Amino acid sequence: MTRRIVYGVGLVLAIVSTIMTIASIAMPRWVSYSPDGKREYSYGLHSRCSAVTGACVPFPRDTDCTKDPSFCNMWRTVGFLISFGVVVELCTLVSFVVIISGGVQRRAAGWQVAAGVLAFSAIVQCAGMSIVAFLFDHDSRFWDGWNLDISWSLCTASWAILALTCLGIVASALYLPVEGDYELIPDQSQMEPDDRLLSRIAAWDNGYKGTDSGMQYSYQRDQDSMSDISVAASSRRPSSTRR
Repeated sequence: MTRRIVYGVGLVLAIVSTIMTIASIAMPRWVSYSPDGKREYSYGLHSRCSAVTGACVPFPRDTDCTKDPSFCNMWRTVGFLISFGVVVELCTLVSFVVIISGGVQRRAAGWQVAAGVLAFSAIVQCAGMSIVAFLFDHDSRFWDGWNLDISWSLCTASWAILALTCLGIVASALYLPVEGDYELIPDQSQMEPDDRLLSRIAAWDNGYKGTDSGMQYSYQRDQDSMSDISVAASSRRPSSTRR
């Protein structure tokens, strides 16, 4: 059973992954051109920047799509997938908060929802990362000197953390013992009756005479009082004999 501490760690890792994904979108450094080890040009998901001039222009532009529509469509698909991955990650954070703030039953059943959104977000980002890696290996515009830069690495680390978090939550749900915050109410049909209690209840019920409001004492209670008196008298006899 998944415990609250497991969901807490998962929430922290999901927040870290979300920050990484947002940073990969904000920084235009998915693919960079560094012929002498010094970066000169870099491509982002939505812009192309030059370290020489320090200026950035939108990318891909209409002229880029006219020359190479296949590359343009695939690059825009990556931008959509990574942005959609951020939305899914935000949904993951909301699911963690709802599960953690709930009770034991919600934590016991919520691992399926948390693992599902984590896995889906990881798959979406992995698809976007794979498309960029494919273009880097097969597109003619990336010749010697180009390299996958920090934004691509952040996206890779993000979906890897999400996948590992998903596996950790599933493993905790399957292998951790049941959480002991509450004790289950025993089934009344399986409880063994207390013989002494039942005998006392029966004696009490048989000890009353009539059902009027006078509540007369019973013969059973008289017998009990007489037995108490006889026990007290017998305890005093040895002392009187000694005198």
